[in-house]
Amino acid sequence: MARNFEGIYAGGGWVGTSSKFKVMNPADGSVWAEAPDASLSDVRRAIQTAQDAFEGWAALPHTERALYMLKLADEFEKRTDDLVTALQGEGGGWFGKGMFEAHYVVEVFRAAAAMNYQSIGEILPSEHNKVSMVVRRPMGVVSVISPWNFPAILSSRSFAIPLAAGNTIVLKPSEETPYSGGLIFAEVCEAAGLPDGVFNVVTCSRDNIQAIGDELIENPLIKGISFTGSTAVGRMVAAKAGAHLKKVCVELGGKDSLIVCDDTDLEKAAQLANFGSFMHQGQICMSVEKVLVQEKVYDAFLKLFVERAAKLKVGNPLDDNANVIGPLINDKQANQVREQLEDAVARGAKVELGGGINGRFVEPTILTGVTPDMLIYQRETFGPVVPVIPFKTDDEAVAIANDTEYGLSSGVLTANESRGLAIASALETGMCHINCTSVNDEPHIPFGGAKSSGVGRHGGRWSNETFTETRWITLDRGQRPIPPVF
Repeated sequence: MARNFEGIYAGGGWVGTSSKFKVMNPADGSVWAEAPDASLSDVRRAIQTAQDAFEGWAALPHTERALYMLKLADEFEKRTDDLVTALQGEGGGWFGKGMFEAHYVVEVFRAAAAMNYQSIGEILPSEHNKVSMVVRRPMGVVSVISPWNFPAILSSRSFAIPLAAGNTIVLKPSEETPYSGGLIFAEVCEAAGLPDGVFNVVTCSRDNIQAIGDELIENPLIKGISFTGSTAVGRMVAAKAGAHLKKVCVELGGKDSLIVCDDTDLEKAAQLANFGSFMHQGQICMSVEKVLVQEKVYDAFLKLFVERAAKLKVGNPLDDNANVIGPLINDKQANQVREQLEDAVARGAKVELGGGINGRFVEPTILTGVTPDMLIYQRETFGPVVPVIPFKTDDEAVAIANDTEYGLSSGVLTANESRGLAIASALETGMCHINCTSVNDEPHIPFGGAKSSGVGRHGGRWSNETFTETRWITLDRGQRPIPPVF
């Protein structure tokens, strides 16, 4: 039976909307829920309530805001089963992915609490013996626009530290995952007793995204914007924010490489490639989208990789927790993967494993013979299809990895850490992981990319820097000379 969500969350209460929209289960096309379809007036109300709550929230002692973050962590932890069910039902995710996401979000809130005990400024030297202070203070209302692929993590990562710093929040989750990316956090904030208006959630249908999104960027009360999603949309968000001189953090797409050197453990390399390429059907911004393998070990690695990937079970994650490969989120995503796969085969690529597409279900697919003229080489795939590409030298591997407009994450597998560091230093990515896959994240690290993969960083003090204002304050003690003529 479909869930029915009564309203958006604004001003500490649930506010009904004039209409609702259907949230579909991507595995079987059934209606998973009906969610509030917010109007412009609904969003403006949420923004105003966040503004009204800002002064009081920002004035709380840091210890009290930290305590609220710990309460949010505890309340969220109680809803693990609810979140996992939602991530399977509205997100099409594997049970194990849901459990990981649930526990990760708890740590996001705990990391946010810890940030309230970190330095928020520094003392600078002064030529005139002033007490010269640099301090950070919250900005005001921050809007968060989050995606559907890891909705709970990517929403919480975007708002938890800004919230702990004293900002107030208006969150708009993806229309594909309005509960696991948004309304569950409203339930948690309400249960934790967060002051009214400090945290607000608005959900809307695809039909209303443009108007609602523009309001969350351009409304004068919005002081900062966090967006996670596609590069195409991220460019528009950043451009609109820039037109209003607003601070923005955009975390966008990737075309991430895993470089397998000839001196690495091939069994471990095959496992890392399998996880990095096919976890959540490849619908991760930092998924492995190219496996680059040194020629000397290419055949041996490919055999091991194919053997591992062939064991991954495809099916509805709600039918069986062993179904590791669920559906892609919607028909548009499935068609994008189909287009890239068909283009690659037509241009001479060979399917070593998989290749089958049944509706939104795509088999784990490994390709060889992929060349730069193919769409799957050029574009972000965001699906369980990955090419394995040989290279001769480390320089060639770096050149292939950098041959993309994206620059989010990467992985380098080698027994020689000095070699790994040399390769990592040459890669044009915001993150690189030696002897691990490109899929890595922790709540306190600077998460973000280079080139077309985004601007700004989430996590730890880097999130604090993005979503606070820097101020210079001095105390003069009568030693700065002023010209006598004045």
